[in-house]
Amino acid sequence: MVAAICIICLVASILSIFLLLLGLFRPVWVLWFLDRSNRLKVIQFYGTSTFFFGGLYFLLKMLD
Repeated sequence: MVAAICIICLVASILSIFLLLLGLFRPVWVLWFLDRSNRLKVIQFYGTSTFFFGGLYFLLKMLD
């Protein structure tokens, strides 16, 4: 069960990194649900999720 959650966190972290890099070029593509989209909001939204899922992945990897 921990291994499955670990894989999900790894995939979410990789997806967040990809969307972060994509959003640095075209913020509208990844922040389409907001009224205004700029690079700072991309970094705040996807940077936070990258650190959260990456940290959770490494924490679960230590427990496993």
